[in-house]
Amino acid sequence: MSFSGALSQLLDILLALALAPLLSGWVNQCRCWLQNRSAPSFWQPYRMLHKLFNKESVLAEQASSLFRLTPYLVFGSLTLVCAIIPTLSTDLPLAPAADAIALVGLFALARIFISLAAMDVGTAFGSMGARREMLIGFLAEPALLMVLFSASLISKSTSLTTIVETLAHRDLVIYPGLAFAALAFVMVALAENARVPVDNPSTHLELTMIHEALILEYSGRHLALLEWAASLKLFAYSCIGLALFCPWGIAEAQAPLAMLLALPVLVGKLAFGGCMLALLETLLAKMRIFRVPEFLASAFLMAVIGLLVHLLLTQ
Repeated sequence: MSFSGALSQLLDILLALALAPLLSGWVNQCRCWLQNRSAPSFWQPYRMLHKLFNKESVLAEQASSLFRLTPYLVFGSLTLVCAIIPTLSTDLPLAPAADAIALVGLFALARIFISLAAMDVGTAFGSMGARREMLIGFLAEPALLMVLFSASLISKSTSLTTIVETLAHRDLVIYPGLAFAALAFVMVALAENARVPVDNPSTHLELTMIHEALILEYSGRHLALLEWAASLKLFAYSCIGLALFCPWGIAEAQAPLAMLLALPVLVGKLAFGGCMLALLETLLAKMRIFRVPEFLASAFLMAVIGLLVHLLLTQ
């Protein structure tokens, strides 16, 4: 492992941990501006995490060791996801160990544990949220895989770093199949991050909540880790979208000085993406939970069409 690779990997992880809460705060602020409401501070997610880390964790009497261990497993899984996504540079030592398929597996691992933990204490809200979360995951993961396969056909590899190097550091080529894949990815990202129209992260209504139902029994540092993990998931999906559909600005391997330019480019792209996410949440209405399968089936269909379009045009 070279020094530049180790530095790039360390910066990749630290940047994800630092910017993930800020991205969530930026999206919330943009949404308040668009809805003509008073916006909270950019730093509100950090203040919330600080408050929760300094509070005592209260556990149910029947909670098992799985319930206690889940926040650390979920946080660790999503941190590892962020570590293998090229955000500043493609020189990532962990990237060859996990490709895009393993990336989806890490998302699934976090989902399984948080769903099991929600059912562990036996509350009605936890079981309801776990069933809804598994339903969304069952439908969203195949669509996400099809999106990744559409991009992998271009680079002949399922490694995200190889895909970025192929798309960003070669001659500019228009791939029509990526347009369908991008639309499918946006739909999957909205569902996976519990955003409108699939879920509303700012409410606790029992008929609509999905993510909030999973973490109602947590408090203190456990809740802080899960909230931080939710921000990391939004950051990870944002960076996956940038790596697949807007990879320009990411430094090549063995180019450590280029990371100085890649950082402001990344921040700018995340800021623009956060504005677009807030705009989508403002324009769209919350759909009924029974319409979510149709929504994600449409995403899967779009991803498959993108894959077929690429195959037809390359023959």
